Amino acid sequence: MEMLHLRYFVAVAEELNFSAAARKLHMAASPLSQRIKDLEHELGQQLFDRSTHHVTLTDAGAALLPLARDVLEQVSAIPWKLAEATKPQRSTVFLGMPAGVHPDLRDRVKALAERVKQSYELKRWPGTTADLVQGVHDGKLALTLARLPVADPALEQLPVMSERLGAVVPADLFAGRDSVSLAELAEFPYVASPGEIVPAYFDQLDHQLNELGVKKRIRLTNTGYGGTSEIISSGEAFSISMLDAKSPMHGYRLDNVTVLPFTDFRPQLDTGLLWRRDRTDGDLRDLVDAAKEIFAEPLSS
Repeated sequence: MEMLHLRYFVAVAEELNFSAAARKLHMAASPLSQRIKDLEHELGQQLFDRSTHHVTLTDAGAALLPLARDVLEQVSAIPWKLAEATKPQRSTVFLGMPAGVHPDLRDRVKALAERVKQSYELKRWPGTTADLVQGVHDGKLALTLARLPVADPALEQLPVMSERLGAVVPADLFAGRDSVSLAELAEFPYVASPGEIVPAYFDQLDHQLNELGVKKRIRLTNTGYGGTSEIISSGEAFSISMLDAKSPMHGYRLDNVTVLPFTDFRPQLDTGLLWRRDRTDGDLRDLVDAAKEIFAEPLSS
């Protein structure tokens, strides 16, 4: 039995969907299914009941899941535990920063770095929420800011900011307007940035929009936030992004693009500060204690 078999098993057990688990693992569904069969053969136990539309854990699978998680947690803890055992008096640690972090939240990150500078050199590390969360899970990052929701039982979460979202629309088609209703946008396609860079919340938002009557979609690939703005600027679609003019996300706006509040819809993006639970009594105790004080009162915009 190899560690990868356990990682594959946990991914399928958490998603209960081979395709979704394969995407999470950055692999194809067919080899993932074969690896699970190999594990079942080695253990002599069927771990999943599979049907055309559903995947469920068997009793053996349910019994294995906490054991597999514990083994993976122990292995992923090795780097930071080893670092703790051999660390110098002042440690260099990294805090993950997703795109578009609000300047008020950045100020608190700077305050945290100043507070702990005698014990830690706190450096910022950019990335998508998914990659940053995985970095904390693996012990490569000490903390991360992350767009919620995040589902990882190994990590502790502290809500730090809620940002109201607005409609990103072609300015010429909504000239003189200070708000817009979702009903007015029903005939426009909704365009989101590529899934590999947007937080999981936007999957939920896409589902909400569909239920509220916005059915048309434009799906972009191999582009960034600027690609979304390009489509909107041409008058073809709308999107949703931070409403506060101080948000760095406004830096992606092109000419003929504006952001308006909704009159009949109130989406918001929440951000949390995350760290591994098992490090709060170890090498990160003082850092986490300081972070809890500095980020104690959540911000809003």
